[in-house]
Amino acid sequence: MSVQKHFVLAAGGTGGHMVPAHALARELEQRGHRVALITDARGAKIPGIFDGAEVHVLPAGRLTKNPMSWPGALKAIWKGRAMARQLYSTFRPTSVVGFGGYPAFPALLGAFANDIPTVIHEQNAVLGRVNRLVARKVNAIATSYPDIKRLADSRKDKVELVGNPVREQVLAIREEPYPPLFEDGIFRVLVTGGSQGATILSDVVPQALAMLPPTLRRRLQVTQQCRVEDIDQVRAIYAENDIPAELATYLPDLPERLGWAHLVIGRAGASTIAELTAAGRPAILVPLPIATDDHQSYNVREMVEAGGARSIPQPRFTPKEVAKQIQKMALKPGSLENAARAARSCGRPKAVQELANLVESFGGAPLVEPMKVQQPAPARGQVAGPAFARNVS
Repeated sequence: MSVQKHFVLAAGGTGGHMVPAHALARELEQRGHRVALITDARGAKIPGIFDGAEVHVLPAGRLTKNPMSWPGALKAIWKGRAMARQLYSTFRPTSVVGFGGYPAFPALLGAFANDIPTVIHEQNAVLGRVNRLVARKVNAIATSYPDIKRLADSRKDKVELVGNPVREQVLAIREEPYPPLFEDGIFRVLVTGGSQGATILSDVVPQALAMLPPTLRRRLQVTQQCRVEDIDQVRAIYAENDIPAELATYLPDLPERLGWAHLVIGRAGASTIAELTAAGRPAILVPLPIATDDHQSYNVREMVEAGGARSIPQPRFTPKEVAKQIQKMALKPGSLENAARAARSCGRPKAVQELANLVESFGGAPLVEPMKVQQPAPARGQVAGPAFARNVS
């Protein structure tokens, strides 16, 4: 019989940080452990993430390039650190797990101050800023790629490659065969740019599909996620070229869409790459050029080298180039099927189990005495009250 442990997960308020944290929370809870989340106000509002869980919203200052903002940011970080330490005195975590983003920073600083074991998880192929700041002091660094940039050689003995956890619905696709693609059959294309779409995909992809040879164009069936301001323009281009297309600003059933897609066109974010490789779907990807440390260009390298994706830098992401790449993949017999197998070979379907195993390995003896509770935890999405927020020496 396993003994319950307590874990605190700290994640910044974006889906790229929150989704793997959510996946780990579910895995730890299924193993009989108790989990609490530390995040910011934005993270607490993401739908479908940590619903019904114990969520603590802490202040998290952002250290920008403007020195004028530093005093306020440091004050917020220090206040968040004090609040985290107060939480730890009652919740008594076995370890604290950071998933990057500035909201994770005060939580990890509080763990260091209280001598609580710490693990960080890096979703991208470039170590993020907060993870770089804490890498020297954490006990372990879980990575999603074999080669991680901006990771000091002196920290590499802490590294364990686990992968990036994805949703269970996406993992289920991995067990299904690649959808049949017949010479005259429907060719399904899924276009997605993340939670809010991407304007460049709306500008380029419809025009690229319109440039395809008629024999290929009339086989198309497109699902595209668009920004609200782009959707009418995209709809008009598809209608003008008689291309069946379903457009939406949000795709709640994205795993299902991914399951029947023959080709995906999108950005190269960590969650996108993880889902494509877990499911085994070929892709044409355009890395976001303003991503911190150009991490999306590095994210896609493993998949491209394996033959599962084609990466087009944004300056060269034109309708003509995209149309050319689609034809190379769609018209050569077996090309898409081979690319799907290559994409699948890069997947790490046991990422969440391996991350949970790593997290469980730290913290010494499991908790065996009842949890001490001095006051109720704050409601989801609310900042804790004064007693929780008071400074702790």
